[in-house]
Amino acid sequence: MTESIIAIINGVVFTNDRLFSGRAVLIKGSRVVAVVAPDEVPSEAKIMDVRGNYVVPGFIDLQIYGGGNRLFSAEPSADSMEEIADTLVKSGTTGFMITMATNTMDVMDKAFEVLTAYQHPALLGLHLEGPYLNTSRRGAHPAECIRNPDSAEIAALLKRAGSCLRMMTIAPERFTPKTIRLLLDNGVLLSAGHSDASFDEATAGFRNGIRAVTHLFNAMSPLHHRNPGLPGATFQSDTARASIIADGIHVDYQTLSISKKLMGERLFLITDAVAETHVGTYTHVFTGDRYTLPDGTLSGSALTMMQAVANCVRHAGISLEEALRMASLYPASLIGADAYGRIAPDTVANLVVFDSQYNVKQVFLAGKRL
Repeated sequence: MTESIIAIINGVVFTNDRLFSGRAVLIKGSRVVAVVAPDEVPSEAKIMDVRGNYVVPGFIDLQIYGGGNRLFSAEPSADSMEEIADTLVKSGTTGFMITMATNTMDVMDKAFEVLTAYQHPALLGLHLEGPYLNTSRRGAHPAECIRNPDSAEIAALLKRAGSCLRMMTIAPERFTPKTIRLLLDNGVLLSAGHSDASFDEATAGFRNGIRAVTHLFNAMSPLHHRNPGLPGATFQSDTARASIIADGIHVDYQTLSISKKLMGERLFLITDAVAETHVGTYTHVFTGDRYTLPDGTLSGSALTMMQAVANCVRHAGISLEEALRMASLYPASLIGADAYGRIAPDTVANLVVFDSQYNVKQVFLAGKRL
């Protein structure tokens, strides 16, 4: 049976170059066919009128720990993943790396087992934040679970993880070029974070293949005029990307604005969002606009990617077009997902429709309206 064409009409369509009013997006199966003028919509197309709302690429979150009422590390199961994925997709996040913070080897092994078997069109893989971090910058990570980056242990972990492990946050000052290369040779994207690296140590890490920085400014050596640390090395680099949490709590909005001016296309958005839990290694307590440990240590955000985009525009002086790129195109580019993060012919039809107040109205996942 021939697949019918769906035409999303009367939208303000973002193609990553600019916003176009009154354009139509044509979808066939799971792919975008074209972005056309209204008079170019095929007569046989099934029409979906979005009534002047924005039509943009689905958001991509490379650091998200849970959703709904589930924290993956507390309940590493297919049922948890299903609730997390459904919650994220409904909020506009059509691509995500489920993230697990530093934990016991038993919990990580369970995560590997679940994610090797579990499939969802929005799941992009596993991001391990740890366990090879610097205890002096551990934040909410339990010190007893942080480990030394031993080559034999890393090799064994990689074997157990298999193809589900796509990204890892590490403290570069604790690694040798050899141990970094071991991870890179197994296809793991490396990001520097929970690190007390000096400027020189961070720069060496970038030179050795670390391509990103995890939640810029949080849980890392500070930017100081006598010791620029990991943030300074990130700004000075021509290639290193960095994620940032745009909730105004983890990072002040003026710091976000400054970082954007310095980094341009190298800065992208994450939520770093968790869910309340009192089970397992972590206890996350919701305190109204953030999550903390019982002692008050900041442990995660309550953001959605849609809210992060809105905050960039409303509070940091970032244009809507650029905020959308930070939430879609730039993270897709970092992980090499060329068919995601854009609305263009033969890209995956992951789309978000939202109104002028940043309320998500509709979501399309692989061409299917949810």
